[in-house]
Amino acid sequence: MTVVPLAIAVDPRYCRWRHQFSLFISHDPWFRPMAIQATRKYPNLAEYYQKNATKFWDNFYKRHKNKFFKDRHYLEKDWGQYFSDDANYTNVKVLLEVGCGAGNTIFPLIAAYPELYVQACDISPHAIALVKSHAEFKEDQVNAFLCDVTVDNLLERINPSSVDVITLVRVLEIPNSEVLILHLPDGYVLLRDYAIGDFAQVKLENKNQMISEGFYVRGDGTCSFYFSEDFLSTLFFQAGFNTVDISTYCKQIKNSHKNITMDRYV
Repeated sequence: MTVVPLAIAVDPRYCRWRHQFSLFISHDPWFRPMAIQATRKYPNLAEYYQKNATKFWDNFYKRHKNKFFKDRHYLEKDWGQYFSDDANYTNVKVLLEVGCGAGNTIFPLIAAYPELYVQACDISPHAIALVKSHAEFKEDQVNAFLCDVTVDNLLERINPSSVDVITLVRVLEIPNSEVLILHLPDGYVLLRDYAIGDFAQVKLENKNQMISEGFYVRGDGTCSFYFSEDFLSTLFFQAGFNTVDISTYCKQIKNSHKNITMDRYV
């Protein structure tokens, strides 16, 4: 059984990669008009979904608001050691949350670690608005701003070497090198993402919604990448990172109404 790391903590050098995707054909009737429209402008559908990611994710948060993802309180248990106070560290710890969505990661963390300061960015204007309208949002503790880290210059918003921890929770791919330049020399990058073999991946593959190996598009135009442990670890290693810790989770969820059991890998 192949699973993907729950979290990787790495030394903060910098990393940059791009997944190369090929054309896909879907038998889902819902996809045909969108695919035809996309191929008229973009010969490669991967380019279409990359160029329009902001639109698709903004529509996602416009439709679901903050109701889709649950607050990730489990991160206090899984990643608490990276946010807890260090007797030898006198400054306020700074977190950069890339792809913050509606704040399901940052608000549980600042509740558990009140001294934490958060830089939070997302490509969706609706997501940023949801963060700023959250009951626990405080301007002196959370700086939420619009940013596409694959193309925008984060160094215009955040000073280099000013971040202790970078979190990447299901943001599809590691952002460009400028994100990691923000890191302090003894900081960490924490990543949690989907795994190969996940129930959702199997469903997408059965519907022929795969763009390339591991990369899939959902019915609403948002995309997801399903990592293998070897793939993810090798990418970090080739970029010069030292892996501090890798953990894996496999959870079975039973849907009694549909009488199915789902294997979820993260």
